[in-house]
Order: sequence, then structure tokens, then C-alpha cells
Amino acid sequence: MSKCSVFIATSLDGFIARKDGGIDWLPTPDPDSDSDSKDGEDYGYNDFIDTIDALVMGRNSYELVLTFDEWYYGEMPVFVLTNRGVEIPERLRKTVSQMSGEPQEIVEQLAKKGYHNLYIDGGKTIQGFLNAGLIDEMTISTIPVLIGSGIPLFGPTEEDIHLEHIKNNSFPNGLIQHKYKVIRPGSD
Repeated sequence: MSKCSVFIATSLDGFIARKDGGIDWLPTPDPDSDSDSKDGEDYGYNDFIDTIDALVMGRNSYELVLTFDEWYYGEMPVFVLTNRGVEIPERLRKTVSQMSGEPQEIVEQLAKKGYHNLYIDGGKTIQGFLNAGLIDEMTISTIPVLIGSGIPLFGPTEEDIHLEHIKNNSFPNGLIQHKYKVIRPGSD
């Protein structure tokens, strides 16, 4: 059985990026630190990523990550969801590939390859996996900034999605992180 998890940040008003995909409002990495922020805090990301077999991300997220100075996923297998194809640089071809299909098909195909703990990333991708009933848990970090408009983390759902709050953490810079378990109908 596969487990699909989300680890993502939003603005206080619920956006994961500006309308143009910009994420300049996120805490930025300190180049002199092994962590992902100026204050030396990785917000639990490294512990989370240690539990993951593969990353499934949408095309837009992938293309944004390609613009960063470095590839943050090391040797982790990354599967980019697209129906149009993507450019994969030579340096990433050992670990990055593209897939298409419905979320359930993607999870089944990856399970056959031995990937059972999946990190789901990207707004549309997360929404699709949530609507398919495949997300098991979500860690959502709320950044204390209002950006006014942008790409929302959540969109229309086919039915109510109930969550169990597992824990929250707060950080000195005002970031608040919530971890939720997705409650599936008929589960206890």
C-alpha cells in the first residue's frame, strides 16, 4: 500500500505562488547553511524527505524548480506529471522522468517500481490526488505574509475532505506549521 504525503508552504491568505508562479515571498535559503532558510531552520523538511521514496510533481512546479541555482532533490527519483512532455537536462536524466495518467494509475505504476512513500507537490497535482482520495497526510507551513492573489493550494473538491489535526509547530519568524491526516470515508 502506498502513502502519499504533501509538504508545502502557503501565504497566510492561502496561496502557494503568485499568479505568475513567483515564490519570492518564501523564506530564502542561507547559502552558508545546510538548512533551507536564513535563520538556519529547515522546518522539518529534511526529516520529511528522509521518509520519501519518490517525488511526484506537476509540470509547472518542475519548471520552476529548474530555475533554482541547485537541484534540491539529489538522487531521489522525481516523476513529472505532464501530457505535453518536458525538457529534462542531461544532468537529471538518471533521476527525473515524466509520466501521465490519472492519480490512481500513477500511484499504481510507481508501486510496481517499488516506490510506496510518495511526496506529492504542485497545486494542481495536490488537488488531483486529494480529489482522488489518495493523499494520506499534509504538512502545511503558513508563512506570515499576505500576497493578495495568486495560485491557491486548494481548489474545488468533489466532496468534503475531512482532516485530523496531528500536530503544529511555530517558529520564531512567525511561520506556523500544521500536520494533518486525511480521513477517508469508512476509516476509523
